[in-house]
Amino acid sequence: MIFNLKIVQVNSDYCDYLRKFDNRVSYNKYEKELRPFVGILFKIDCYEYFAPLSSPKNKHKKMKNTIDFLKIKNGELGAVNFNNMIPVYEKNYSLINLNRESLTKTEFKYCKLLKEQLSWLNENYEQVKNKSSKLYKLYIEKKLSNNIKSRCCNFKLLEEKCLEYNNYK
Repeated sequence: MIFNLKIVQVNSDYCDYLRKFDNRVSYNKYEKELRPFVGILFKIDCYEYFAPLSSPKNKHKKMKNTIDFLKIKNGELGAVNFNNMIPVYEKNYSLINLNRESLTKTEFKYCKLLKEQLSWLNENYEQVKNKSSKLYKLYIEKKLSNNIKSRCCNFKLLEEKCLEYNNYK
């Protein structure tokens, strides 16, 4: 089954712009590479939302899934941080080609991880979509605990800034 989830790289300038208004927007620079974002989680009005992936860490296996955090394959393949999802337009990101040839050993290993993450996320599409939509709705309706709300990006503010950024550009 193929759904609309895809691995993308969000433009650094766009993330830097959003961070001026919300410091919870993730940095997408990770050492020498840019951290990819998993996409389309859901659409609201004219916005696509993307959430950053986290590479596998030992702590993920011990953590619990929460409304704003989802372990990928029980943490073996990393996690999705829904609290850091951001609105984007198509011109704010580029698709990552997971089938490139002539990769270094490190790039090959990384592409393999991304493919495995994407496969698991597509197999669990409904869970991913429902979790992201529920978090968004509860945030907008101000029904989240302060603890969870404090971890989340300000979705409505970022939607306004997304529109401003893209109308300006």
